[in-house]
Amino acid sequence: MAYLPNLIFGLMLVGALALFVRNINRIRKNIALGRPMDRNDQKAARWKNMARIALGQSKMVTKPIAGLLHIVVYIGFLFINIELLEIVLDGLLGSHRLFAPILGNFYNVLIAAFEWFALGVLVVVVIFWCRRNVLRIQRFCKAEMQGWPKWDADLILYFEVLLMSLFLLMNATDLSLQLRGVEAYPQVGSFPISQILLPLFEGLPTPTLMSLERTFWWMHIVGIFGFLNYLYYSKHLHILLAFPNTYFANLAPKGAFANNPVVTQEVKLMLDPNADPYATPVNDTAANQKFGASEVTDLHWVQLINAYTCTECGRCTSQCPANLTGKKLSPRKIMMDTRDRLTEVAAHLRQTKSTEITDGKQLLGDYITPEELWACTSCNACVEACPVDIDPLSIIMDMRQYLVMEQSAAPTALNNMMGNIENNGAPWPFNSQDRMQWTQL
Repeated sequence: MAYLPNLIFGLMLVGALALFVRNINRIRKNIALGRPMDRNDQKAARWKNMARIALGQSKMVTKPIAGLLHIVVYIGFLFINIELLEIVLDGLLGSHRLFAPILGNFYNVLIAAFEWFALGVLVVVVIFWCRRNVLRIQRFCKAEMQGWPKWDADLILYFEVLLMSLFLLMNATDLSLQLRGVEAYPQVGSFPISQILLPLFEGLPTPTLMSLERTFWWMHIVGIFGFLNYLYYSKHLHILLAFPNTYFANLAPKGAFANNPVVTQEVKLMLDPNADPYATPVNDTAANQKFGASEVTDLHWVQLINAYTCTECGRCTSQCPANLTGKKLSPRKIMMDTRDRLTEVAAHLRQTKSTEITDGKQLLGDYITPEELWACTSCNACVEACPVDIDPLSIIMDMRQYLVMEQSAAPTALNNMMGNIENNGAPWPFNSQDRMQWTQL
């Protein structure tokens, strides 16, 4: 019976990790539904981009207040999770503060630092909650942020408050037992924050205090396991995916649009006077490829990892000139819709055990409307604003290409322009001989 808690902890750990691995595999398989895309070039530049943006948080501080607050939470969770290793080993081995005799006085420094970071995280999380629910900053109150997205954002904040509070309460009861000279709690560690909570536990019997310490310990670790597996259902997947997303980001200049290879091949044949189009072998796979995208499976896998990485922070939408002038377009909604549709398609394919999507819906029309797509000015403001290098514009342009080349559903003004280019060699409705007549007026 003495080893029963360790056995229970071990089973919980295995179960939490197994569920986490299952969720990660699902995400990987979902992303693999996208078309191939080679992003293995410029490896040095990609590592640098990941280190600068994902690890260094360089784009977060473009909004200094929010950026610095986020960095406190980011560093705090990274640093405090070092303590998670000790908790896991204590749970498996039945020890208590295993690292204390190994690290000596440095252990005191670590515990003190953990507590200061825990306090910092608590303060910042309260500020974040007030920004969303009291100040109601505009970018957090858009239409796409109603319902589950709002609940998800708040739930994560409550999770963080709970985990940090349990950590400090666990330390406070531990310190109280240390001061009472309980043999199982040797005097180790420095507790600058949790010592303030000691009056809460004065007068409690030692057995009760020991039960409270164990309760806080178990609740803290169970909360961490829960948080780990909640990520799959939350916008906070960016905690994990920001690193691969920034590594595989598009490193081309912001104004450089990708050309469709089939169209490029045809244009080259047209411009080459020596080319015989009938003698040139045609790549059947490329020739039969759908132009643009109407469904998530038409997008490439980098665009799908973009969708899963979206933090729903709204910086893209707050910088979008179309959205600012009252248009329906929201780059954040484009990414959220893509992620929601991808999750739905993947679940449908798993359920039907099929490779064909037969639910009667698609990304274009049922989630994203042509009105949203044509409102985009292709200015790249959303791409520049994103703190984790997401590219909503690439999805918008692919879906526009589908509307134009597959459905001939471009706006009238654009159809007129393309007709003028075909007939007159320029976007204006005049032939080349008449273009300068305005100078004679």
